[in-house]
Amino acid sequence: MSDNLYGLLASRFPTDRSRPCFRLPGGAAIAYGDFETRIGLAAAALRSAGVQPGDRVALQVEKSVEAVVIYLAALKVGAVFLPLNAAYTEGEVDYFLRDAEPALFLRDAQAFLAGAADLAPELQVEPRAADDLAAIIYTSGTTGRSKGAMLTHGALAANALALHEAWGFSPDDVLLHALPIFHVHGLFVALHCAFLSGCPMVWLNRFDEAAVLEGLADATVMMGVPTFYTRLLAHPGLTREVTAHMRLFISGSAPLLESAFEGFEARTGHRILERYGMSEAVIITTNPLDGERKPGSVGFPLPGVDLRIGGGQETGVIEIRGPSVFSGYWRMPEKTAEEFTADGYFITGDVGRLDPDGRLWISGRAKDLIISGGYNVYPKEVELLLDEQTGVRESAVVGVPHPDFGEGVVAVGEGQGDEAALIAALRSRLAGYKTPKRVVFVDALPRNAMGKIQKALLRQTYADLFR
Repeated sequence: MSDNLYGLLASRFPTDRSRPCFRLPGGAAIAYGDFETRIGLAAAALRSAGVQPGDRVALQVEKSVEAVVIYLAALKVGAVFLPLNAAYTEGEVDYFLRDAEPALFLRDAQAFLAGAADLAPELQVEPRAADDLAAIIYTSGTTGRSKGAMLTHGALAANALALHEAWGFSPDDVLLHALPIFHVHGLFVALHCAFLSGCPMVWLNRFDEAAVLEGLADATVMMGVPTFYTRLLAHPGLTREVTAHMRLFISGSAPLLESAFEGFEARTGHRILERYGMSEAVIITTNPLDGERKPGSVGFPLPGVDLRIGGGQETGVIEIRGPSVFSGYWRMPEKTAEEFTADGYFITGDVGRLDPDGRLWISGRAKDLIISGGYNVYPKEVELLLDEQTGVRESAVVGVPHPDFGEGVVAVGEGQGDEAALIAALRSRLAGYKTPKRVVFVDALPRNAMGKIQKALLRQTYADLFR
């Protein structure tokens, strides 16, 4: 019996293959049967190009249905899929290609599929074991060169099945898909849940507030990053009537502000379900579908996931073990060994705590921990208070070199306000060593493609603030 992930996904396609898989802007649709045929043609084209099981297939294109076809075709022939952000520069791409050594690198999905038109669709699903590689996802590389997280067919299948169950997906759902697909959120989490349900997707090539609001009328589930929700909140078209057809809004890839959580509920009546994941393990925890969703918490570990706080402290680095954890970093055995404990737990690098109910609360990244005057400062604690202040839309707290304290706490606020007044307000609620020594205002905080604030860039930008 094969554990090929494609075989699992295709087995859940609807019996009626005329059912829509992708609903496109303008009213067009692609049925599951047409989609399956395209996958077969793409698989034949991959074999014709000499791709063998275990070979890497790299793809750098804008979001499209064709890109999804090539992803699933790569799985079908037993290749290892390597998605690359279309925004990567030539220098960045050159590194990935030298490191992964793909047998095929595609930059024009449509042209590749057009070349397959005269081939017979590949019907065979290449047998794969659960521990065979299905994909390599390169991390952002903010603290050094990017690392390729190796995800197996078994790991991706286990996570997809767990999420499908946890979030109550069914054939009656319609998923609004506005995420990029070079990242685990849009490529694995969203697509796999839809395919396992055999349900349609409202397919948007990018996030656009008006298009999303229009799409919600036909959808039941939406997955997004926090930026999606803050942008929707800023749009006057977000109302209870527009979201009346929806059953679930999910947020991840970056922390969701409590103000956004509460504002969204006030406007729509929906409580956003926040979850926690990363490239090395896909989704790790989730708030409950049925039950209390607490703003600021990322919920409970998925079934089969063992989660603990390292170091024996109340707050510390999150360590995990479970079926969806990656099998290591591509061609980095030493780095892989460093990231796992002796008893097999992956050290996530995220700092958090478990409350008495078993819910996880994340404080930030371990590398973002500030040590000022010998005392530990967790940025999240300061950011939560800053975000309550008038004029601050969102904040990021970082440590930069300080001649007396080693690191000085600096707050960068998106918005505008009075620096002295803000520092005074925070000083009344925080210990002195936690209180920012400077507050700087900017029009927009720097973010990566998934909406995460780039704190490494902020540390670099304000490195000389106290010199």
